Amino acid sequence: MGNSLRKIVFHYHLFKNAGTSVDLLLKKNFGRLWVSNEFSSNDYPTNVSQVSSWLQQAQYAQAFSSHTALLPAPQMDGIEVFPIIFIRHPIDRIASAYAFERTQNADTAGSIIARNTSFNGYINAHLNQLPYSQCRNFHLSKLKNLFADKTGNPADLAIDAVTNLPFVGLVEQYDESIKRLITWLKPHFPYITAVTESRNITRDISMPLEQKLDQIHQQIGDDCYSRLLAANSDDLALYNAVKNTYPN
Repeated sequence: MGNSLRKIVFHYHLFKNAGTSVDLLLKKNFGRLWVSNEFSSNDYPTNVSQVSSWLQQAQYAQAFSSHTALLPAPQMDGIEVFPIIFIRHPIDRIASAYAFERTQNADTAGSIIARNTSFNGYINAHLNQLPYSQCRNFHLSKLKNLFADKTGNPADLAIDAVTNLPFVGLVEQYDESIKRLITWLKPHFPYITAVTESRNITRDISMPLEQKLDQIHQQIGDDCYSRLLAANSDDLALYNAVKNTYPN
């Protein structure tokens, strides 16, 4: 008998982290074998249970994407999951989220705030909410869940997550990230090829990151920018940990 292990790719689509471009890669490679779904529960055990049920129900699928699935990837008999996740400089990601939500035809809380206030107001409105909001250590809030069954400093758990995950892409090094992704997946999915088209872009991808950050600083002012840096100090450390694994 042959190896009956089912292998699937699972894209944890983090908001404004090149996820639409990654989904395009999966769609072009897997076609109808790529599926997406969202989950209502933010409770870790319930969410992971819902994701596991989805994998079992969509027996035909080989690639999955979700904005709302929580790490870690489900551990299931007979299934090997290849998790994909990308991170981005947290301040630039927030600017991209604001630009997107400002023009989004939706009634989400973020879109309503973005349409009715300045970028400065958008940031302060989010920072005045509970921890792990859109503008406070967003990546940390997602990655720390890899060790949801452990106690410890969330920042340390998130750093451990990027060390333990088999692949973490960097938006600022997107082409190199895709090369790494294909190299990792190809032994298991021999037909997969690189697709590096950019989709759903709300920021100038040709502009150097430092110039983007300077523009954000000028746009929102010293006080708001300082507050934003302080609120994302753990995410900045996380970003630098991933950046150090990529060539300059």
